[in-house]
Amino acid sequence: MAGPATGEPPRGRAPRTRQGSPPSLLLTLLGDYWWGQTEPLPSAALVDLLADFSVSDVAARAALSRMVKHGLLESSRNGRNTFYSMSERGQHVMREGAVRITDFGKVDGQDWDGRWSLVAFSVPEANRSAREALRTRLRWLGFAPLYDALWISPHPRHAQALAELAELGVTNATSFVATSPETSTEALPPQAAWDLDGLADLYRAFVDEWSPTRAALGKGAITPVDALVKRTELMDAWRAFPGLDPDLPRRLLPADWPRDRARELFLETYEQLGAPASVRVRQVIATYAPELADRVVQFSVTADPPGPRPVA
Repeated sequence: MAGPATGEPPRGRAPRTRQGSPPSLLLTLLGDYWWGQTEPLPSAALVDLLADFSVSDVAARAALSRMVKHGLLESSRNGRNTFYSMSERGQHVMREGAVRITDFGKVDGQDWDGRWSLVAFSVPEANRSAREALRTRLRWLGFAPLYDALWISPHPRHAQALAELAELGVTNATSFVATSPETSTEALPPQAAWDLDGLADLYRAFVDEWSPTRAALGKGAITPVDALVKRTELMDAWRAFPGLDPDLPRRLLPADWPRDRARELFLETYEQLGAPASVRVRQVIATYAPELADRVVQFSVTADPPGPRPVA
């Protein structure tokens, strides 16, 4: 449950993971069922869990190695067996990502003051890797390009944006706060920086895709293996939205904005899948380390604050 990044990640940041990739699935599994645990898990158990997602042994072990390389996991050996545990940095990334995902889309009831955060910068065209990394990080903060090198957000996050720029070595940058006139009828409004129609279509597609799963849960028609796969894929799908949706103030959104329905569907379905999914995780871990099976937890996005719940 970590935010995106690109290239060699600085401290406290997860490597960029493609949605549905073995590293992405692995991060989600550990965040959902091994939250806060320091005990190492047998590599064979993690490989078997990824096998439920049709991930080969080779790809699973490569994902584990990548997580170690980026400092999110720590490996150890006992005889011929390899074990993996969450590193301190990995725990930090999990906590940071969980807050971002569970807070996303909440209605806080506060009025927006009409001010926009703007960040302007210059990155040489030849430095393509920095440009790509910057786009990813700024979008995760809720920014979008008003123009090529002028990015805008309705949230007071210019300081965070400048910190991201500095981490990438971009020093030719500045930030400022501005308001937009509401009487202009010719100029495009700032919210035109986002493709709101396309984003609304993504939310509607999300609802169409996951409504059958919620209906199947109501009929008790999901096995532990299916619950594990669907719950992990559901989280993996939902956590893409904070990088796409700037969480604009309500007064700037269409009246029929579909995010609320999508968020309600995500929260309810994710929670209901938790119990049967945890059964499957305990089964796999018990095969290789029976003494650890009872340590499996069930991450809850509706708990206050969000966090792990013991498995009943």
